[in-house]
Amino acid sequence: MYRRIFLRTSAAALLFAFTLVAPVADAAEPTTKLIVADQSELVRNLLEASGEQESLGFDVEYPNFAGGPAILEAIRAGALDIAYVGDTPPIQARASGTLLPIVGTFTREVAQYRLTSRPGLKIEKLSELKGKKLSYVEGSGRQVFLIEALNRAGLKLEDVTLVNLRVADLPDALRSGAVDVAVLQEPFVTRLTKQAGASPVLDPEERWLLPSTSYFYARPEALADPAKVEAIKQFLAAFVKAGKWSNEHDKDWAKFYYTDFQRVSPDDAAAILAGQSPLVFQTSVEAIPHHQKLIDILYQAGSLKEQFDAKGSFVDTFDAVIEQSR
Repeated sequence: MYRRIFLRTSAAALLFAFTLVAPVADAAEPTTKLIVADQSELVRNLLEASGEQESLGFDVEYPNFAGGPAILEAIRAGALDIAYVGDTPPIQARASGTLLPIVGTFTREVAQYRLTSRPGLKIEKLSELKGKKLSYVEGSGRQVFLIEALNRAGLKLEDVTLVNLRVADLPDALRSGAVDVAVLQEPFVTRLTKQAGASPVLDPEERWLLPSTSYFYARPEALADPAKVEAIKQFLAAFVKAGKWSNEHDKDWAKFYYTDFQRVSPDDAAAILAGQSPLVFQTSVEAIPHHQKLIDILYQAGSLKEQFDAKGSFVDTFDAVIEQSR
């Protein structure tokens, strides 16, 4: 188990840590190693499918994790340089006093999360969530998505029964009926719908609750190392180009990732693709308003003790790279 190393930060410490970003080196040294936390092996597959992995002139490792809480534990232990996470983990980390500045933002207008009901239960309207047992993964992007669904339905957390689960346990919990509704991503929504009779919530508003935003956040010590900073720049440039490739070659990407890697049937992969909107890559300035909205949602629901300024969660060190690459 990773040992816990808590990076407690005050407002002054946040400002100090952000000034630690080192001058950029001319190029990442071949001996540099970048350790990037992945989820569902998406990042690794995207770079490989697009051919962008070959453009990186240094070693990159992609340890795979199931959800933001496990990634936070590992990054606190100093085992990671940057991490691919959903929209809530950076907020929860900051609320706990752990400085993990956001270095890259990418989003889809249509959410990739789906509120999915157990076999035998059909939910037509978000208001029908009242009284149901809902999965609640604190510290995950699923958390704020569920809270916003309840907000739109005029409900509060106390109007439902929350079942705290790990991300990896969600499919089995839904299949067995341990929860009535879980917040899932593909390919699990399609798999459970086809194999077990589960059903996405049918309210059209569910598709437009929140855009599907993800981040790369960094361990502050990595941002104090010039070689790591240059490696992160090159990595983000490659990732943005890979995302552009997936937008322009969506069928090739679906075959590579969903059909060949995730073992989803071609028809189901096509259905997944049809429900996605293109990846959009944002600078820190562009990403701050939505991040503030997420903070406000969590604060108003009582999930945050303090309502803080989203600007303090970002560094703009990599904005120029993102602008040039997108």
